[in-house]
Parts: sequence; structure tokens; C-alpha cells
Amino acid sequence: MTVAVLAALGATQVRAQAVAAATALPEVSVTGTREKELLSETPASIGVIKSDAIRQVHPTHPSQIISQVPGAAVAITNGEGHTTAIRQPFTTGPAYLFLEDGIPIRATGFFNHNALYEINIPMAGGIEIIRGPGTALYGSDAIGGVINVLTPKPPLQPEGNLAVDVGSNGWRRLLMSGGNGDASNAWLGNANVTHADGWREKTAYDRQSGGLRWDKELDSGQTLKTIVSFSRVNQETGANSPLTYTDFLFNPKINYLPVAYRKVEALRISTNYERESGNSLLSLTPYFRDNSMDLLASFNLNSDPTIALTQNQSFGLMAKWRQDFPQAMRARLIAGVDVDVSPGGRREDRLNLTTSGAGASRYSLAYTVNRRVYDYDVTYKGVSPYLHGEISPTQRLRLSGGVRYDALSYDFTNNFAAGTVSSGAGVFYGQADNTTSNFKHLSPKLGATFALTEKTSLYADYNHGFRAPSEGQLYRPSVSTTAALALAARDAALQLKPIKVDQVELGIRGEVAGASYNLVAYNLIKRDDIVSFTNTTTNVRTNVNAGRTSHRGIEAGIGAPLVDRLRVDVAYSYARHKYEEWNTSTTANLNGYEMESAPRLLGNSRLTWAPSAAVSAQLEWVQIGRYWVDAGHTTPQYSGHDLFNLRASWSVAKKTAFFAKIDNLQNRRFADSASVTSSTAVFSPGLPRTFFAGAELKW
Repeated sequence: MTVAVLAALGATQVRAQAVAAATALPEVSVTGTREKELLSETPASIGVIKSDAIRQVHPTHPSQIISQVPGAAVAITNGEGHTTAIRQPFTTGPAYLFLEDGIPIRATGFFNHNALYEINIPMAGGIEIIRGPGTALYGSDAIGGVINVLTPKPPLQPEGNLAVDVGSNGWRRLLMSGGNGDASNAWLGNANVTHADGWREKTAYDRQSGGLRWDKELDSGQTLKTIVSFSRVNQETGANSPLTYTDFLFNPKINYLPVAYRKVEALRISTNYERESGNSLLSLTPYFRDNSMDLLASFNLNSDPTIALTQNQSFGLMAKWRQDFPQAMRARLIAGVDVDVSPGGRREDRLNLTTSGAGASRYSLAYTVNRRVYDYDVTYKGVSPYLHGEISPTQRLRLSGGVRYDALSYDFTNNFAAGTVSSGAGVFYGQADNTTSNFKHLSPKLGATFALTEKTSLYADYNHGFRAPSEGQLYRPSVSTTAALALAARDAALQLKPIKVDQVELGIRGEVAGASYNLVAYNLIKRDDIVSFTNTTTNVRTNVNAGRTSHRGIEAGIGAPLVDRLRVDVAYSYARHKYEEWNTSTTANLNGYEMESAPRLLGNSRLTWAPSAAVSAQLEWVQIGRYWVDAGHTTPQYSGHDLFNLRASWSVAKKTAFFAKIDNLQNRRFADSASVTSSTAVFSPGLPRTFFAGAELKW
């Protein structure tokens, strides 16, 4: 486990002894096999962020936590919206699987790259991140990485917590939690109410989220864990509105896309039943999800302006049986099946825009609804059995392997006449016939760990993954300029194949002379990648299975005390992401080109000082390397950026603390993202120097 995420991060009530404890290698992970496993015997690159670290940082965005794991980075789009880069470029594409206590927070086919804002991360009980594919246990979507957000455990006695923080640009947040219980029956509830005015024009957002967890111990080794989580997010999405370079430098608060908005609601309910008897365990987890989003997307305003209402519900069951054979080389066998039925649909209307200006600096000022262009219902179904086994031929060597078979389908019903073309504002949309799309896939994995010493181990693994096309990729093809092209786009979309991924990695982790470290090298190859190809002149997007891409890199994390009460933690990765075979037309051949939005260097370094049990401070250095802003390398690279953040806390009493932080300490102009629009390089300005302060009370 990389210790770079485990340093005490000095934002709330930090004690010197807590700093030391947080930097030790965690003993177990639950994400790698869906079972508690020693990390020293887990052949995977898993980053563990403990609940104490989350509380100490008081993150205002997922990037402030997740980006501290080597090889994982998150960039801000708007509010708590984000793009993610885990062994992939920064992307909005469906390359990652987001979980809450091991349960996917969205169904396959209804991916949302912003989905972490549907989880109450500031109040989580921990976060575990698998870098690379996790398909053999988790199925479709887990090709670049898996982020599993853990719910906090209920207390065993009455307790409450109240934290309030305020900051620049109208930031206000209230975090509340409370619970009670004993060893056999305990509960915990929490709530998060957040508002921000936004630092750019029309970039305000509000969120309300909360959760309830109830743990109940029954007779004969039986337990129940019930979780209810909800989130409501209402935001103006212009925060990622890209600007021309001149406006980026001298007028960054303006917003070319002020009409955009996003309204999200998410509800999740699950109950996990477990019965442990001797060396066996039975686990059954039925769950229900309800997701909806009302979206006027800023990223489509220059090419395909629409309002889309998407919604889906999910009814699922995760069943698992585990048997240990301690006398037979510590063998372990895990067998399970995941079942998911998720009905949903899309209603989408084309807009008439009122604009000013042209090209990359065109303003979208107002809109009226033209006509409906998509109206369909689609039900995702999945039945996925899997098998995982482990064995130790020697005391130091641990071997593991697994396989999963996914049988997935979409039942599609078009509420327009079959085979027609809808039109709006002079453009055309192909309509698919009522159909069923089926995808079947076998995903294997192999791994090994070897203990060199008591505190040092090697690990190696091979993982295969896949990602079925989403409902939008299959049944909502790109806008076209003629009816004939719309029908051709419809037919092409229905022929999309799953993405396939193969990864091998080799790593070493351990402790020496008080320092913890992790070093891993990986080679990941994607085939039949579903790439959204954008014509930089017309801004029209087309989804294609575009061939093969490669992702190769090294990731390193180290944490070490420098002197008494002072320590350093470093998380670095260096990678190259390339188009190996990428042909989108007879004229577009990008073979050998580095991918856009793919910095080679990602870095996060932290210096933590705890002069006493009541006071701590931390200086953080965040690095994003240079990267290309378009696939064809027709414009200069974005130069990357270096940012410094400062955090401090002071405990004035056992149950009272004050904290403060300054983000972007040097007030540097930087871009959260850089791309090309209308053949012009554009930049989404990141937050300038920003101040936050707050207080926390416990009882």
C-alpha cells in the first residue's frame, strides 16, 4: 500500500501520535477480493485512505483526497464535478467503476464521469482505490480503476459531531453526524449541506446529501448491515467553460456558457446479510438504486445543444460464498454471482440558442426548446457469476486467480417510430429500431505475492477487463447534418463492441528504517477502445471502436520521518499514453501519437509538521505535467502547472478544534483542463488563491 496517502494531513484535530499512526502501512484491504485481505498478500496496486485522513483534510472536492494516491488524479470541472485519470488520460469516458461499500453506485450503461458527487466523500469512513482493471470481480466498467468509498462504522456509545466551514467565493458547508449503539446493535446518521457562489460568472452550486447505516448482530454468527444514502446536487455547470488564451489570462471570471446547468438526484438502499460458520461465510446483498439527471450540458453547447433528462432504477443482488481451507496450504475459495436489472430512459430536446461572437469565443446567452429528438426506454440486465481462489505453496508465496463471466443485455424501446430520423434546428438524429443488444465476456486474472522479509513483499499480476458500450453510445449517436448521415451514425453506433483491456504489473512495497514505500511498473493495453472523435472545425463528435491504445508507467510513493515531528510524503507517477492503432477515417491516422489530456507526470508531495499534540500544519505541492490538447497535435501543449496548498489546525480542547487552509497559495493562473474548440486552443481556468476556515465540535 502506498503510504503517500496515509500521512496525517493536518486540517483538523491532529495529534502527534495520530500522525505517526496514520503513516503506517494498513494491514488489510476489502476491495481487492471483496474480502478482508492482508495488503502484503494482495497482488494489486491498492491505495487506502483512512477516515482520519479524510477528516483531517476536510476536502471541498474529491481531487484533494484521491489525487494523493500515486497514479490517480482528479481534475475539477464544475462544483464537485470531475474528470478522473487512473492509468488513463483525464477523461469523461466510462473507464472507471465507482463503488460504495463494494456496490456500484450506478448500473452498467448509465455511467456518469461525475458520479463521485453522488457520494458524501467528506464524511466517508475511508476510500480504497484499485489502479488498473478490476473486472474479474467487479465486471464491466472497471478497466482503468476502481474507487470504493466506505461508509463510516456506527459508534458503540452516544456521540455527535458538528463541523462548519466558510471560505472564498461564498463557500459555506455544514457537516453533521450522530449515532449510538453497542456491539450488537448500532447506528450512525450524517448530513452534508453545501453552498458555493462560484468564482466565475454563473458557477454556483448547492448539494444536500446524507446517509444512515445500521449494523445489527443476530444469533449464530449472523449480521445485517443496512445502508441508505442520498445526494441532491443543483449546479450551474459553466465552471469548466473553456476560454481563449487571452481571456484565460486576463478575464478568467467570464463564462461563455452561462445557460448550462445540471440537477442530480441519487438514492441507494442496501442490506448486507452475512453468516459466518467456522471457515465458511455466506453473504447476500440485495440493493435498490434510483438515479436521475436533468442536464443542459456545457460541453455540447457549441456542437449539439440539448436538454436531456436521464433516469434509471436498479434492482440487484450480490451473492457470495467463501470457504477457507487452513490446513491445505491456507487455500481460500470465493464464489459468487451478481444480478442487476436496471430500467431507465432518456428524453432529450434540441435547443435554439441565442448567441453572440463566433468560434471558440462564442457566447451562449439564452435558449428556447425546439423539439424532442430522443425519447426511449432501455433496461439493462446483467447476470455475472465469478470464482476466485488463493493458495500458499510456501509460507512466503501466495498465488491467486479468478475468472468472471458477464452476460449483459439492453432491451431498447424507441418511443419514436422505428427507423425514422428526428430533426431539430436544421440537424438530424438517427432513431434505432426496437432491439436487444447482448454482450458476453469472460474475464480472467492471475496474481502472486512473495514476502522477501517480514516487512517487504513483491507482487505481480495479470488482469483482463472489458467495458460494454453505454446506453448513450449505443442508442444516442452523434448529431448529423443530413438525414442520410444520421442513419449511418445510428447503424455505426449499434455495431459498437466492448472495450478490452489487458494489464500486467510488477511491484514492491514495504518498510525500511522507518520509511514506507511502494513502487510499481505497469503495462496496460486497450483494444477496441470506444473513442469520442471530435472534428475540431465542426465540433461534431463521433463514437468509434478506434483500435488500440497503450498505457505504460511507473508509480511510486514514499513516506518518511525527517526529524522529530516532521515528515514527508511523496506520490509520483510517470506514464505515456499512446494511440498505437487509431484510424477514425481514411484521412485521420494517429498511430504513434501521444493521447490528448494525458500528462506524463502526476505528483503530490506533502510536508507535515506537528510541533505538539494540539497543533499541526502541512504544505502540499501538486504537479501536473505537460500534455497535448488535441489528438492530432495541431496546437502547442499545455505547459502543466505546480500548485502549493497550506493547511493548519489547532485543538483548543479535547472536543473542539479550529482549522484553516489556503489553496493555490501563490495565486497561479492554471487550467483545470485544456482542449481545442473550433481549431483554437482553449483553457478552463482553475481556482485562484482561495481561503477556507472552520470549526469542529464533538460530544
